[in-house]
Amino acid sequence: MDKKAQLLTIIEDSRERPQAVLKINSYFEKIGARVIRSKMYVGDYQLMSNPYLVIDRKQNLNEVCNNVVQDHKRFTDELKRAAEVGISVVVLVEHGADIKTLEDVAKWENPRLKESPLAVSGERLYKIMRAIEYSYNTRFEFCTKAQTGRRIVEILMEGKNGNKSPG
Repeated sequence: MDKKAQLLTIIEDSRERPQAVLKINSYFEKIGARVIRSKMYVGDYQLMSNPYLVIDRKQNLNEVCNNVVQDHKRFTDELKRAAEVGISVVVLVEHGADIKTLEDVAKWENPRLKESPLAVSGERLYKIMRAIEYSYNTRFEFCTKAQTGRRIVEILMEGKNGNKSPG
């Protein structure tokens, strides 16, 4: 068990479905991190010792599409609320091994395009996400579902140590 991890207290938004975060919490438990479930102002995860960096977890690019297109106002209002109080947001997208960077999103083929020509293309989604990063002190990061727990801890620890701020 990692000595640093033993000192970690991670706040997890209580609106995260317990079934959906079993593997994430299993990773936290494995490294000895303490998890407190509580309703969060913005995002899904933060360190108790650093309320100014949060992670907003998305299960895939389809969820991101919904957030930045259909729920655009709600999503950007949350990012504005975070920015107003000095909170940086990292949006962690659990899409899969084929999407590693924001630039990879431009090449993504949205399966919904087969059903509707009005669905968002990868190129359009990339441009929207890039604009969001630029406008709201936000950063998009990507991982596989198996990597999520580890990436949450890494991102939160980078922020705690003053490295790699969003935006």
